[in-house]
Amino acid sequence: QVQLAESGGGLVQTGASLRLSCTGSGRAFSTYAMGWFRQAPGKEREFVAAIVTSGFYTYYADSVKGRFTISRDNAKNTVYLQIRRLNPEDTAVYYCAGKRRVGDYRLRGNYDDWGQGTQVTVSS
Repeated sequence: QVQLAESGGGLVQTGASLRLSCTGSGRAFSTYAMGWFRQAPGKEREFVAAIVTSGFYTYYADSVKGRFTISRDNAKNTVYLQIRRLNPEDTAVYYCAGKRRVGDYRLRGNYDDWGQGTQVTVSS
C-alpha cells in the first residue's frame, strides 16, 4: 500500500483559485493511477478527476471539466488538482486515492488507498 496525504485546502472567496496537493510516501507511487474525489455534507463521495501512471491521459467529471486540472510529478511522489473559478458548490472535503489495477476510474471501489482529505470552503 501507499500512504497518501492531501494539503492545500482552505477558506476562499467565490472566483478564487486553489491548488491541492497529494503526496505519497514510499517508492511505488509511480505504479499507481491516481484520482481525486470530493464529499459535501449529506452527499455521496463523488468522482472529480483521475490520471494514469505516466500522466499522459486524464479523466474528468462533467461537472468540473474546464475548471479543474489534474497533473502529477512522479519524481516528487505528488499529484495535484488545480481548481479555477471556485464557487460555493465546490465546498467539500477533497480526497486523493491510489489505483493499482485496471478498472473504471470513476468508481470508488476500484481504488485501493485513500488519504484523510483536505477541506475546501468557498464563501459567496
